[in-house]
Amino acid sequence: MANKAQQPPHLHLAEVTASQFLDIWKHFDADGNGYIEGKELENFFRELEMARRGAGVDPSNPTFREKMKEFMQKFDKNKDGRIEMSELAQILPTEENFLLCFRQFVSSSAEFMAAWRRYDTDRSGYIEANELKGFLSDLLEKANRHYDDQKLQEYTQTILRMFDLNGDGKLGLSEMARLLPVQENFLLKFQGVKLTTEQFNAIFTYYDKDGNGYIDEQELDALLRDLYQTNKKEVDVKNLTGYKQSIMSLSDGGKLYRGELEIVLCREPIV
Repeated sequence: MANKAQQPPHLHLAEVTASQFLDIWKHFDADGNGYIEGKELENFFRELEMARRGAGVDPSNPTFREKMKEFMQKFDKNKDGRIEMSELAQILPTEENFLLCFRQFVSSSAEFMAAWRRYDTDRSGYIEANELKGFLSDLLEKANRHYDDQKLQEYTQTILRMFDLNGDGKLGLSEMARLLPVQENFLLKFQGVKLTTEQFNAIFTYYDKDGNGYIDEQELDALLRDLYQTNKKEVDVKNLTGYKQSIMSLSDGGKLYRGELEIVLCREPIV
């Protein structure tokens, strides 16, 4: 996607609005893959330096590379060499700070999953536009933010534009999880162990011994350990406990049904 303007928008501002933040994001995430990386990242840092210093910078200068390295050490929280949206929110605070506002409301992945369960009222594996509006309304009230219906609608549309990457008017769990701080986004830990629907059905049937359609916390523990061993990943007991608690936040009285677990472990939920 070619940049429409030579000068990137809004980088000179001390604070940006939610819409301006989105403009900046779309300008630099040129391929729309959800990250600013590679050449995009170099372009972003160069333009940010120019906007803040009011002078041109030379990317071939060793000093530029050193500054960019320091910049990434500060803001690239998960050290993957690229900037994702939650990290950009730290670099460019929004006027309303709705991303950080979200984190005050849902500061851990367990809280996030509990909130997800509340607002995905039809258990579709998605939060749709009308469900998202209720979610944001509660978020703003808990954060003591004043808003009117027009502002709430604007926030809803902005969040949809940010995270609804396929434009279907609804947000999947993994899309919404991008609002979490990187270190709390436990779904990232399962990126390398995502199951196909067939694999998921086989493994769920194996652990649902009595065929009642759900597994309990002990069975989930065994399932996750097996997943890690199968994918040759070291099992960090402390982290595994956290992941298990987060996933069990989706359960109904300790019963984790097939559809709820499928949202976490499969590429796409069955619809």
